[in-house]
Amino acid sequence: MGAARSLCQGFLHYAFDYETPKTLVVPSIAAGVVFRFTQLLILLYLVGYVCIVQKAYQDTDSVVSTVTTKVKGYAVIKGSANTSSPQFRDVADYVIPPQGDKSFFVVTNMIVTTNQKVSHCPEIPKPSTLCNQDSQCTTGLEDLRGNGVRTGRCVNYSDTVQTCQVLSWCPLEEDTGPNKEALIDAAENFTLLIKNSVTYPKFNFHRRNIMPHINSSYLKTCVFNSSTDPHCPIFRLKQIVSDAGEEFQVMAVEGGVLGILIDWTCDLDLWASQCLPKYSFRRLDDNNNSRVLAPGYNFRFAKYYKSPEGTESRTLIKAYGIRFEVIVFGTAGKFSMLPTLVNLGSTLTFLSLVPTVSDWFLLTFTKKRGFYSKHKTTHLRDEDEEDEDENKLSMSMGTSYGTQ
Repeated sequence: MGAARSLCQGFLHYAFDYETPKTLVVPSIAAGVVFRFTQLLILLYLVGYVCIVQKAYQDTDSVVSTVTTKVKGYAVIKGSANTSSPQFRDVADYVIPPQGDKSFFVVTNMIVTTNQKVSHCPEIPKPSTLCNQDSQCTTGLEDLRGNGVRTGRCVNYSDTVQTCQVLSWCPLEEDTGPNKEALIDAAENFTLLIKNSVTYPKFNFHRRNIMPHINSSYLKTCVFNSSTDPHCPIFRLKQIVSDAGEEFQVMAVEGGVLGILIDWTCDLDLWASQCLPKYSFRRLDDNNNSRVLAPGYNFRFAKYYKSPEGTESRTLIKAYGIRFEVIVFGTAGKFSMLPTLVNLGSTLTFLSLVPTVSDWFLLTFTKKRGFYSKHKTTHLRDEDEEDEDENKLSMSMGTSYGTQ
């Protein structure tokens, strides 16, 4: 019975005893240094990282953007085995689409197959199309990696090679790879105009990359340069590729994908005029030809014609070139009371942990840790109050006796 009562009293004391902080002044320089140094670290974290680096006192919003692009320039295509004499080309020929938005393609190299008509012709020689007799060419077979539907005949491709005949656009394209030098090498001098409008809806803030002070005469002469003219919205293609760490004439042979990055990160607590775009450039596809299959960027398109007799023909173009992707990103921040109070509260919470760190140092590493531990915690009992009252009474009686 007594054990149960003792257990019950122990539980009540554990659950309902009140603990109150006790101020203990310790004359220890080491403990004081740890205490102040920890406070300093937290204050530096608040001022340096939270306020200056993270700007945690601000409310933030993500950018909403729209982009339009326009390429200008012209070029003379070199003559090659696939093309006749040099030909003049402008934006309608080498930019796809002619007026782009966030993505456009500039043709720099090509394989041209002219005057194709729907008829019968021998397949391009490869292991799956070689034959010696008609039985090896299944009629109606559609090889998705081939160029047409087989007719069932084995015909001469050359004096020494026979292949299966197909119904297709003839003559077939002979894809021997791109020219070793870019046909449209003058594309490096083409210029690109980027018109970019951004909005931060939460702050009702609007901005364009063409600044209010820019006029039409300035646009006719300026060209972007990261050092001398970083806010001109007109870019030379060679400069873009060069700033991305690539050589234009090398990239133009097989093509590639290049990103134009526009950073609109803004601090709206400063003057609005300080919210300006920052341009950077980066190649987005893997250009390591030693380990990448099918490097570069290319696709096919055709131009169709119809003769007065109604015969349809086409010119097939396998275009190599550079695809430009305009990528806009950024966040804006502005002072707000709510995040300020939240981060201030979290910092005060950290400060409340400083005594815990100092106590741990005091009771673990100092020479007098046993003495400090003894005085750190005091357990009070009702008997202590009765003893203290008796001591006060004895002292009072002693004083009265001494007075008599």
